[in-house]
Amino acid sequence: MILFCGDPHGRFDHIIDAVHEHRPAAIVLLGDLQAPQPLEQVLASILDKTDIWFIHGNHDTDSDADYDNLFGSALADRNLHGRIVEIDGLRVAGLGGVFRGQVWGPPAAWNAETPEEYVARCGQGNWWRGGLPRRHRSSIFPVDYFALGGKTADVLVTHEAPSVHRHGFYAIDELARSLKVSKTFHGHHHDRLDYRRAWQRVGFEAWGVGHCGISDLNGTMLREGTFDEMRSRR
Repeated sequence: MILFCGDPHGRFDHIIDAVHEHRPAAIVLLGDLQAPQPLEQVLASILDKTDIWFIHGNHDTDSDADYDNLFGSALADRNLHGRIVEIDGLRVAGLGGVFRGQVWGPPAAWNAETPEEYVARCGQGNWWRGGLPRRHRSSIFPVDYFALGGKTADVLVTHEAPSVHRHGFYAIDELARSLKVSKTFHGHHHDRLDYRRAWQRVGFEAWGVGHCGISDLNGTMLREGTFDEMRSRR
């Protein structure tokens, strides 16, 4: 069993409780972790009970602490961004972060293909720790997106939503189809909308997991998101 966990924004008790209750083989956090301490410390009680994986979200670069507690943690190598990993017998592809127009806002053309290109253009006064501005360390660069090209997977996890969400992106649809995945899971929007009518159009099952929500691989909610009921009427 794999559990997909919506944006926790610094709250992890419900995830720890779910691991103790359901004993999943793995959990995948869908971004915006904002861990208050290094992630391995926050999740210390379940490190020996499940495999922990994640993708980063836009808020994981809001502050130095948000960044360091994730990207500088002992679990930093569990970031699925831009790669495919076999988890509990399934090939899971990941694309963390968000599209930002300064870098790339599809379907528009990109302004920088790589972080190095952006750094060369942005001016040294905007550098952070000698390189890419912290904010853009959670921006999706084309090089990250196309790193998954020509590969196949079973599941795609993203922070951004596919086009089934009104704020989603056709670029996510295209990535999912190119990977030939059967399911996608996303966070970011803090809602849990019914996408089933769009599945045939996009060619895959799409699932959103709300703020602090938890879903299994079949889209069954083991914990409803904080705002799911309220936002389902939007």
